[in-house]
This record gives sequence, structure tokens and C-alpha cells, in this order.
Amino acid sequence: MAMAGWTVPGSDAPLPGSRDGDTTAPAGPTIARYPAPSAVLELLKPVTWFPPMWAFACGVVSSGVSITAHWTIALIGILLAGPLVCAMSQAINDWYDRDVDAINEPHRPIPSGRIPGRWGLYIAGLWSLMSLAVASLLGTWVVIATAIGLVLAWAYSAPPFRLKRNGWLGNAACGFSYEGLAWVTGAAAMLGGALPSWPILALAFLYSVGAHGIMTLNDFKSIRGDRMMGIGSLPVRLGPAGAARMAAAIMALPQVAVIALLVHWQRPIEAAIIAAFLAGQFLMMTRFLKDPVGKALWYSGFGVPLFVLGMMAAAVAVRSLPGGL
Repeated sequence: MAMAGWTVPGSDAPLPGSRDGDTTAPAGPTIARYPAPSAVLELLKPVTWFPPMWAFACGVVSSGVSITAHWTIALIGILLAGPLVCAMSQAINDWYDRDVDAINEPHRPIPSGRIPGRWGLYIAGLWSLMSLAVASLLGTWVVIATAIGLVLAWAYSAPPFRLKRNGWLGNAACGFSYEGLAWVTGAAAMLGGALPSWPILALAFLYSVGAHGIMTLNDFKSIRGDRMMGIGSLPVRLGPAGAARMAAAIMALPQVAVIALLVHWQRPIEAAIIAAFLAGQFLMMTRFLKDPVGKALWYSGFGVPLFVLGMMAAAVAVRSLPGGL
């Protein structure tokens, strides 16, 4: 899944002559029996690791637990969120998207043959097992959150669910994996594996909903391939203009709810900071809405970071709240 700005999972589309969900190797010459380390690293897309790592960090901060006293837990958790769970989602997405990537991004490791045979699938399976093994070091709720994230990642890309064929369901799966579950995992890890308090869960949920809009931004770049292969992304379903309005609303409304909660929790400074970030997003949204296809990447690069900074402001706001609030 990858986020633009954050960047979201690879785009979509089958190679000529193959069928969706087919697990046979993609057509084309195999240049090696085993993939080179550089090709594996490219498959795992380090550039996409930032969103869940940032959300995990927000969870760590929101827990209120001293980071310096538990820095090893935080470090292991960041490794889990990015190089393991997120990287696995990229590998499985590229495997089942190899047909689409042959149209949109033929240079990718699998369609180009640099990840030969079924190695893309093997890597995704291995990374899933390693993710669960590392999660087991951090407590019960970390394991539960990690397992849910892995299930969503597989369901997003793999048959029979292949949630990415539906822009509503696929983007929701990505948003909750990249934001909510990573945030809950960070807080739970610092709390010794316990379930975080409801204010933390509320923030994780709201920013997960907002991330649905961020996922839509990434879909504007692959409208052609998605339309050809029957992928029902929101830009395909609603048209570029309709999808842009929907993405902007889905990103903005949860932030309004966060601001309202912080005011209710008597955290006016952080509420004002997030309101300022949201105002900046509104200014950029007006430009994005005038040219969704041309400005989606631009808005991802400049508007989404304000959304992301607001997450940390919210995390700081709740770290001192009583757990039963």
C-alpha cells in the first residue's frame, strides 16, 4: 500500500495473457535464478516505510511512557512498523500487481524480471512470519495489531478479497494499517503490550479515516492502468473531480473532530496548532481541486505533511491525559 506524500502501494494492472490472482511467474525473460539484494530492497520500497513508522512514533509519544527509559522497545517497534510490516505489504502488492505494473511501471523488479520466478511471493511470506516473530517480543496487543495489519495487507492485494479493486474498501484497509494499527501498536508496545486508553484509540481511528483521503491522492497517477484493468479506484469510480472533492473532505473532517476533542480535553494549544495546519491544507486544497490529476502529487508533497505534523501534535496533547478520561 504506499502513500503519496506518503506514497501508497504500487499501482495496478495484469500482464497480457495473465489473469488477476494468478500466481504464476510473470511473462518475460528471467535474468537470474535468485534476486539480487538491490532488487529485493527496491521491491520492499523503503520510501514507503515512513508513514507507519511516523504513526508508530505518534503512538509511542501518546502513551506518555518515557522514551529514553524504553528506547529499545521503541526501536524494535519502528523496525516492525516500517522495514517489516510495511515492506511486506509492498512485496505482496507488487506480486499481485505485476500485471498492472507491466503497463504502468514495467521497470519494477517483478515485471522486469529482476525478481525472478515466485520470489516476490516468497519474500512476502517470509516477511510476514518475521513480523509476527518480532511483534511477539512486544506484548499481546502488539501481536494482535500486527496480525490484523498483515491480514489487511494480504486482503488488499491478494485474491479472493483483493480489496484494492474497490477504492472505498482498499483505501480503508491501507489507512487503518498505515495509521491506526501502527499508532495503536506504538502505544501498546510502550505500555507493555496492554490496550491503550480510549483517547489514544480515538485519535488513531480518526487519523486512519483521514488517511483514506491520502490514499486516494496516490490513485490519480494510475487512472489509465486502473481503468484498463477494472480497478475501481475512486478517481475511476467518481471521476477526477469527484474523487478530489471526496479526498479533501475525508482528510479534513477527521482533523476537525480531533480539534474538537482536544478542546474538550482542555488542550487548546495543540488544538490551535492543528487548526493552523488544517488552514494551510485548505489553502492548498483549492489549488488541488482545480486540477486534481495535475496537482495530486503536488498536494501530496506539500499538503499531506501538514496532516502528518498534526498527528504528532495530537499525540503530544494526549500523553498526559488520565487513562480513564
